[in-house]
Amino acid sequence: MTLFPGYFETPFATSIIARAKKGGLVEFDFVDPRDFTADRHRTVDDYPYGGGCGMVMKPGPVKSALDFVKQRCAAAGAEPPLTVYLTPQGELLKQKTVVEFSEREHILLFCGHYEDIDCRARSLFDREISVGDYVLSGGEPAAALIADALVRKIPGALGNPESSTEDSFSKEEGLFDCPHYTRPPEWEGKRVPDVLLNGDHKKITEYRRARALINTMRVRPDLLKIERLSEEDFKIVKRYFLDYHDIGD
Repeated sequence: MTLFPGYFETPFATSIIARAKKGGLVEFDFVDPRDFTADRHRTVDDYPYGGGCGMVMKPGPVKSALDFVKQRCAAAGAEPPLTVYLTPQGELLKQKTVVEFSEREHILLFCGHYEDIDCRARSLFDREISVGDYVLSGGEPAAALIADALVRKIPGALGNPESSTEDSFSKEEGLFDCPHYTRPPEWEGKRVPDVLLNGDHKKITEYRRARALINTMRVRPDLLKIERLSEEDFKIVKRYFLDYHDIGD
């Protein structure tokens, strides 16, 4: 649900999303709240009570647009959509939230604009989601981001179904993914770690686990839950951390 449906033409017509659409795995539709206004200017915003900068989205068009979508789902015999308001004041998007959303048949992502929507309309939504601690010009970039994350979870959307389970944050511990390499084995004086070239799958698995732990420790130590780590985890981290030249910096 957006004032600017044209924003999505390119991101939804490329890469994984485009293939998923072509394969009939996902469908997108767009509803413009301006279509639910009563004046010839199709006005969806007004000045805020109490003064202040910016404009506020009126509650009437928001509710009418939401009612339209719910009625259309009901007429088609489909479950009501999960309605999500995209706002920097919402709960921070996590991979577990993506997994939860991916289990729903229909999701409505409402792209806000201006300073906010009228506070009385916020109660119309099931969830409020933020994609990070920063402010965007509108909810469209956030909606495109969430759509991409959701499509990755649809069976058949990815060439390798294991890809989505190996992504950063996809495992139960919420760790970063390990680093990845491809040919050539040496590039600009930097070699691929020897452990990835020796064909020992047990050591490769151990190495990747250690690198995932170390990378998370360096950048997002807040994600590490000590109680979820095994004794073997501590051993392999120590082993590879000491062998610093083999893991890069």
